[in-house]
Amino acid sequence: MSDFIHSIGLAEIVAGVIVVVLNAYVLMGGADYGGGVWDLLASGPRRAAQRDLIANSLAPIWEANHVWLIVVVVMMFTAFPAAFGMLGTVLHIPITLLLVGIVLRGSAFVFRSYGTGTSAHRHSWGLAFAIASAVTPILLGIIIGAVASEDVATAAGQIGNATFATVFVAPWFAAFPFAVGCLALALFAFLAAIYLTLEAKDDALREDFRRRALGAAVAVFVFAAVTLLLSRPTAPRMTAGIVSAPWSLGLHVCTALSAITAIVALWYRRYPVARVAAAAQVSLILWGWPLAQYPFIIPNTLTIQAAAAPPVTLKLLLAGLAGGGAILLPSLRYLFRTFAGHAAERARSGDEHAS
Repeated sequence: MSDFIHSIGLAEIVAGVIVVVLNAYVLMGGADYGGGVWDLLASGPRRAAQRDLIANSLAPIWEANHVWLIVVVVMMFTAFPAAFGMLGTVLHIPITLLLVGIVLRGSAFVFRSYGTGTSAHRHSWGLAFAIASAVTPILLGIIIGAVASEDVATAAGQIGNATFATVFVAPWFAAFPFAVGCLALALFAFLAAIYLTLEAKDDALREDFRRRALGAAVAVFVFAAVTLLLSRPTAPRMTAGIVSAPWSLGLHVCTALSAITAIVALWYRRYPVARVAAAAQVSLILWGWPLAQYPFIIPNTLTIQAAAAPPVTLKLLLAGLAGGGAILLPSLRYLFRTFAGHAAERARSGDEHAS
């Protein structure tokens, strides 16, 4: 552990900040994706009320959550240009599909909510929004899984000497990246269901999402186990870090305690506690990935130090990030406080109408 602490420099600090920002995107933007999943799976006599609650909870602040992803991208190509270039080249197909999914779900949500077409047209846009909400998190997980699988660097070294499929498809179109994608989808759906139990004012609707949250918790456990099993042959560094690193036992204990707390809190309908515990569980699972592949940013080729930009660039980046954060964070807080009341009022009206 002391060697780990002494090895931390400016590049590692920047990399840590990137993971912190990605964590914020997962907890906020991920829940938005999960809301779209439950929109797709809405069922029962309160199907319309479920979709109304999701829409009222997402609009009009949900697009602001993508600012975290933008910060991650900007920091990556500024602080680690070599890694950004390798990822953008080898994984250009899933990255492009991810961006298309983000744009499609945003456009579809707007056209469904504010379009002037017929009900059939709005239904079509709603379906596009829901499908894009389910596919996009899978693509995000696939990208993370491809990086962790150690195949990206191998493919980058074969550019010009191998087929298109070998270089640009095989690194991500495999069982392990897809398992990570399914895990990401389950985690986002889990977060969204718990958040929606707090948004709902009608007891019946709250119970609908409570049951969905419990089901999603089971799906998270299953996909986490499958991902760990598949990582052994394809991502050995990930497996070694998660299973045998000095910090792994503490991470597993904290993750298990968070998961158990979230499930027990859901069972006894302690929804604020469940929300905190679920956020902790998802965050711990996310942090297991960069910790397991440390000190590499792209295993086993580029370390964080080797991929980093010059120190002066990193210092200016952190200074700009601090200045931008001083503007961004209060602005986001004001945005959420301003519109949260309007969303709650719309949700309350929808619940009363449903009951």
